[in-house]
Amino acid sequence: MRKFLQFTDGKTLEVANIYGVASNYRLHAQEMGSKIPEDPVIFLKPTSAFVPNGGIILLPDISQKVHYEVELVVVIGEDGFNIPEKEAINFIAGYAVGIDVTLRDLQTKAKQEGKPWDIAKGFYTSAPISPVLPAEMFKGTIPNFDLVLKVNNEIRQKANTEQMERKVETLVSFISNVFSLNRGDCIFTGTPEGVGEIKDGDILYAELSGYVNLLCKVSKRK
Repeated sequence: MRKFLQFTDGKTLEVANIYGVASNYRLHAQEMGSKIPEDPVIFLKPTSAFVPNGGIILLPDISQKVHYEVELVVVIGEDGFNIPEKEAINFIAGYAVGIDVTLRDLQTKAKQEGKPWDIAKGFYTSAPISPVLPAEMFKGTIPNFDLVLKVNNEIRQKANTEQMERKVETLVSFISNVFSLNRGDCIFTGTPEGVGEIKDGDILYAELSGYVNLLCKVSKRK
């Protein structure tokens, strides 16, 4: 099924590849018992992971510990390969807030066994993304945003994207060099500290403060 991102100016863009970046905030890496890696650690989610604003995160029965991770999402507007950092801004269509929903128990087991994270990161409904702010709003700059995530109206994560270890332009350049980038690709740029568990019935609210927000309900699969 084709899935579409909704921009705040009314435009739409079909979702293509969904990339994630691990350990891009130092305090989150520490809370996970990790260090900032020498090179970016990239994983992928399928388009079936996408959930629009107001959607439902469905908890699979294969996991007993599902975590939220609030993130800035960068949406790509033009195809590009081996993009220099100084040109990255020309390939960005907009910015959104997303939640990288993670099966933490399965991810931990995969790490211990040296296996891929595909199931832990890419399961159905694991990538809620808000409406997208058009890049043109920011007049030729890549802005920093305040990120907030609430669970049942209680703040759990709060940070500014200025704290990212690798900036947006670095990530766009790196991913384009390895995979290339396509129009409609979405890059989850990493989460700050404060990740935690979600349960059936929880309400998740995430925002780029002052700009756009994302609301999702959590439910067990029927």
